[in-house]
Amino acid sequence: MNAEIITIGDEILIGQIVDTNATFIAGELDKIGVSVYQITTVQDDKSHILKSLKEAEENADIIIMTGGLGPTKDDITKLTLCDYFNDELVMSRDVEEHIKFLFAKIKYQYTALDLQQAMLPSKAHIFKNNFGTASGMWFNNNGKVFVSMPGVPNEMKGLMKYGVLPKLQKTFELPFIMHKNVITYGMGESKIAERLAKWESTLPKEIKLAYLPSYGKTRLRLTAKGKHKKQLEQILEKELNALSQLVSDIMVGFEDNEPIELSIGKILTKKKLSLATAESCTGGAIAKMITSVAGASQYFIGAVVSYHERIKKDVLGVLPETIAKHSVVSAAVAEEMAKGVQQLYTTDYAIAITGNAGPSKDKTDASVGVVFITIATPNSVFTKEYNFGQPREKVIERATVKSLELLRKELIK
Repeated sequence: MNAEIITIGDEILIGQIVDTNATFIAGELDKIGVSVYQITTVQDDKSHILKSLKEAEENADIIIMTGGLGPTKDDITKLTLCDYFNDELVMSRDVEEHIKFLFAKIKYQYTALDLQQAMLPSKAHIFKNNFGTASGMWFNNNGKVFVSMPGVPNEMKGLMKYGVLPKLQKTFELPFIMHKNVITYGMGESKIAERLAKWESTLPKEIKLAYLPSYGKTRLRLTAKGKHKKQLEQILEKELNALSQLVSDIMVGFEDNEPIELSIGKILTKKKLSLATAESCTGGAIAKMITSVAGASQYFIGAVVSYHERIKKDVLGVLPETIAKHSVVSAAVAEEMAKGVQQLYTTDYAIAITGNAGPSKDKTDASVGVVFITIATPNSVFTKEYNFGQPREKVIERATVKSLELLRKELIK
């Protein structure tokens, strides 16, 4: 069972807003066993919408639209749907009374335009909107289902949850779709793929493996699809166990509810260890990730954002001669930063980072993208050098994740 999502709105196409509706709808459809074939965004233009509807009907069994259902002249979706289905707008007294009730509830005076929202296509099944005046609409045409909902996110979500999804489940015999994720750090997707090649080639036809890389992290997603839920669960669990064993050395958890900062927090808490950070080029991004975990105060003592050379010297105790000899972006400075913050906060572990995130070299000798990361442990200090390239945002994100990866590897030794 395939679906296509069509989002309508010039504001999306000019970059004024981000289309979160399509993401939500796709996720909800996946949960009930509907695969999304395509997502399309179109202008508030009649011919463009009609063309998209025709193409979607050829591609999918279910077409879900959002947007263009407001009371003003630029909202043309209802009239366009009437053209497409050879229909006409009629007044729904039930919806009209519902709109009046909504306005009375918030003690606000409705207008004639607001009541025009009760003019709806005669052939549509109507979903009342408890959060706004634009109703949801369901059409059956040539064995295909078309659904139109408002573009306001909270209104669309309410209609999906209480109207559209239950009706889809009653209308179609849907398969089961299940996902399991394994989160890995510290190895690129191509190397992981080489490691998994033999096992992946033997996966049952019901199971597919996807590699979803981001900076420093690769999520391995197993997807099972079929008609028999219990059988799928058994197959999926078996393959998940096999996958976990194959990547045990780089795996930090299942799903995305255990990111690396949470994994580190659990280890530090269990071992009753403490941590501090000294950051330059990342500007506090490492500390932000660590403290995003509830309860981080049990193990995270504090941070120094030593962005200026003076703070490196005055607060962290980096020697002026070290900077003069090696420059602020160097292994020597990173190590003195780590030792300095470790002593300052009296912690077991410390992360220090200095680098050139760009776009210019400033006063350093290091190329843009060069970063030095130091991990100070109770017994030793070690530093790694990286070149994360460009642009600036990429350098900061990759350096932040790599710092946590290095710390975690040290903690689990």
